[in-house]
Parts: sequence; C-alpha cells; structure tokens
Amino acid sequence: MPVHKNVYRKNFLLIIIFLVLISVTFVIALFVSYNLTAKYVENEFASKKIEVLEQTIKPYNDFFQNKVPEITSYQGFLDSASAAKYAASVFHDYAFVKKVIFYDVLIGSKTNITIRQNNLNISVKAIYQYWYQNDRVLGARQVEPADDSDFKDMAVKLSNYIAFSDTSRVSSQDELFKTYWDVKPDKISYTNILRREDIRIYRDMQQRNATAAYKQNMMTFYLDPYLLKVKNSHPELYQNVSIQPVVYDPIDSEGDKMITEASFPGAFSDYKLFFSSGQGYLANEINRRFMPIGAVVLLISLFLVLIGWLIYRNLNVNIKLFKLQYDFINNFTHEFKTPVSVIKIAGSNLRGDGELTERQRKHYGKILDEEADKLNDLMNKLLSFTQLENKSITLKKEEIDINDFVSRYTDTFKIKYPDFKLQCKVKGVRTFYADPVLLGSVFQNLIENAYKYSHPQKKELNINITQEKRNITFSFVDRGIGIPKHELNNIFKKFYRIENQYNQNGSVGLGLAFCKELVNFMDGEITVHSKVNEGSEFVVTLPYEN
Repeated sequence: MPVHKNVYRKNFLLIIIFLVLISVTFVIALFVSYNLTAKYVENEFASKKIEVLEQTIKPYNDFFQNKVPEITSYQGFLDSASAAKYAASVFHDYAFVKKVIFYDVLIGSKTNITIRQNNLNISVKAIYQYWYQNDRVLGARQVEPADDSDFKDMAVKLSNYIAFSDTSRVSSQDELFKTYWDVKPDKISYTNILRREDIRIYRDMQQRNATAAYKQNMMTFYLDPYLLKVKNSHPELYQNVSIQPVVYDPIDSEGDKMITEASFPGAFSDYKLFFSSGQGYLANEINRRFMPIGAVVLLISLFLVLIGWLIYRNLNVNIKLFKLQYDFINNFTHEFKTPVSVIKIAGSNLRGDGELTERQRKHYGKILDEEADKLNDLMNKLLSFTQLENKSITLKKEEIDINDFVSRYTDTFKIKYPDFKLQCKVKGVRTFYADPVLLGSVFQNLIENAYKYSHPQKKELNINITQEKRNITFSFVDRGIGIPKHELNNIFKKFYRIENQYNQNGSVGLGLAFCKELVNFMDGEITVHSKVNEGSEFVVTLPYEN
C-alpha cells in the first residue's frame, strides 16, 4: 500500500511577495526620510542665520538701546573727567567701539564753532577725543576738529526741534530718534534729550533773541564691525562665519559650498555676516540627524516582519494541529472500527441460526475477548495519558526484581511474536524501587514499537540494563527502519506520526508520547539515537533507589 503523504499547504510565493514588499517599503522609507532630513537641514541653514546674527549683534543692540541713552541722565553736565569715565565703561564693555568724541556744547552762546539756526546759537565750547590703548583709556582735547559735520547735523536738528516741537505733549519715540540720534556708517552721534521745560526756555530765548549759556552734551562713537565677536550658535550648520562688507562676493560661490548671508543693522549696515559650509560638512549633520530616523524605520520594518512571522507561525501551528486532530480521528476511528467490525461479525455468527461446534464457539469467544482487550487497552491508554497530564495518579513504588520483571515481558512477546528475537542483559543491579505498572507500560510500548517498526527479516531487540552512579539505565536497541534526523524532536509529541508504510496499520501517535509522560512522572528522562535503515536506541534513565 503506498504511503499517503500529507503536505501542509504553504504559499511561499505569498511569503516572498510579503518580504519583497516590506523590503521595498523599507528602502523607500529610508530614501524619503533621508531626503526630508536633507531638505530640513538645508532650510535650517537658510533660517538659523538669524539666530547667529542676533547673538552676534546682541552687544551692539545693548550698546545702542541702553548704554548710549545714559548720556541723557547727566542732563548736559558732563565734563572731560566724567566723560572719560563714561568712555572707559564703554570701551570695557563694548570692544567694537574704537573711539569716542565728546562735544561740550553750549546753547545760546557763541564760540569759534557755532551754528545759528532759527535765531538760536548752538556752539561747541570744547571737543575731547578718547580711545583705548594698552588696556587704558587715552584722551586728547581738540579745539578745531578736522570734520565738524557731525556736530553741525545734530545742531541743526536740535534747533529745529526746539523751534517747532509741541511742548504740550510727550514727544514720540520716532520724533526723539530723528532729533537726538544720528546713525551713519561706522558711527553713532547722540545728544542728551531735552526736557519740555528746557525747550520752553530755549524757545523763549529764540523769540527775545537773548544770549545765555546752557550746557548740552553730545557724543560721537566710532565703531569697528570687525571687532564684533561672532557667536556661532549653530556650529553643526555653519562651518565658517565671518564679517564681510556688503559688496563682498566670494570667488567660490559657485563651488561645492553652500553659502548664505545676513546684513547688520544700524551703524553696521555696510557689513554682513557671511556663512559658508562644505557639502561634506552638511552631509555629516544630515547623517547624524538621519541615524535615529533610520533606526526607527528599521524597527518598524522589523516589527512588521515579526508580526508577519507570528501570523505565519500561528497559521502553521493551526494547520499542524488540524492535521494531527484529523489524523487522530481517522486513526482512532480505524482502531475502534476494526475491533467493532470483528466483534460484530463474531456476534452475528454466534447469533445465527446454524449450529456451531464447540471449537467454533471457542474460536469466536477468543476473537471477542481479544478485540475487547484491544478496545480496553486503547481506552486505558487514553485515560492514563489524561491522568498523567493532570497529575491525578499517584506513584506506587515497590521493590522490583529486575530479572523476573523483564522475563515476564520478554516471554510474553516471544509467545505473541514467535519471529521476534528478544535478548536482555542485566549488569550491576538486581533490585530497585519503582512503580511496576508504570514501568511495565514503558516496557510494553517500547517493545511493541521495536517489533512494529522493523523489517520482517530484522525483528530484533536487545535490552541492556545497567546502573550508572545514582541512576539505572534501560537501553532498547533494535534493528528497525530508523527515524530521520529531522523527526527526532517530534516523535514524543502527542498524536504525531512519522510518515511511512509501517504506521498505517493502526497507529494514533500516542505510544512514545505516553512513554515520555510516564518517564517524566517517575522523575526520569527518555532519549533516542537513530539512523535510517540501521535501527534506533531508546534510553530510559530513572533514579536508582534500593
């Protein structure tokens, strides 16, 4: 009878398509995420320059908004000494200020340097120049400066403000800036802000054409943008940051470098911050930011593969369970059907109208008895298996004489199977304590299997019993068909059957599983060594107690 091979249906094409889809998705995700990261870094390269500019220009803004307006707090009473102290504080805190010119201004009087506007004289009493050298402030008095345009411009604006401003309200910040500030490239001129009461006094002087001497302070600060300290707050984006004139145009602007720029405000408006980074420099930053993204994409892909594998494994296990259950039902049905059919035939013959001889009655009785024993043995095996799994039986140990115990089973099987060559060798042990019923079930199943799965001409079994330290070992060596290597891990599973012609004759896959459960219940272990067409060796190891 040909061996029927049950093949699990596995759609490997679907598995390959799934893996290819995951791989393609992974590659596309990496490509898209890398391009998005590169675009994000490029956008930051163009936008983060404002933060660098703000950090670099912060001292200038503080100087312009806070330090310069301090002059107003002196209300025109600065002299050369106090102006020198003020200049010293400027040089100390703001390194980009290279020179300070102090104008000691008089309103109403007339000197060598005088601007008369709107019937009001604004003149310079003295001019002082301060600069920083060798960690100290140096100063010099200049009576006639080489260029007095700064003073003239400020004097004209101040005179117009006195003549036309609205003293009934507080002047706006825009009006004050236009009057008291003069911002030019690389320098800032400032005069102290007048109070409304002072403006009324000066306006009255204009109307009466009176002469008086009221002090007013004016300062001009000369700045050097190259003395600003560049604060590169994003070194990961900008490889080089430098201060350049607005007209600066780099030679390598068309090379492999990325460049951008940001113009300075106010007195530094003729200059800019120039940013440049090589493609390789930005590539390192792109790779650094891409690594965690790539790792997340990889983890997601592996997670999807894991889910697919779990689904596949679950389906595979379900298919195998279905096959085992299907085979079990088929085999079990066959096991029940054969004895029931034989019993039914024997019963029908016994119940028939014809008279039976004594010999026939005994023959049919024997058949009924044997088939009933088969059914009973099968039911007992299932019941015992369930009890073992549920731990609902107890171990009843007795002293066992090895020779007598083995002889009972070998003699029985020699009578049952006359062509079965059984030999037993006992070495180093005579008696030990164990449960004789459970151990007998192990012997019966292993001997039965050795006969069942052997070639007709090689039905042999050698049983060797030895004591090894604190264990007793039972070795069952046959010359049967053997077990394939890939099946060795499955033969002790419940309802599992090896596909060959020998297991088609009434096997439900419980024998070896039952043996393993029995041995485990007795605190032992069972192992197997086998070669196809050479035979198998089952080794049962139990704890030795005497």
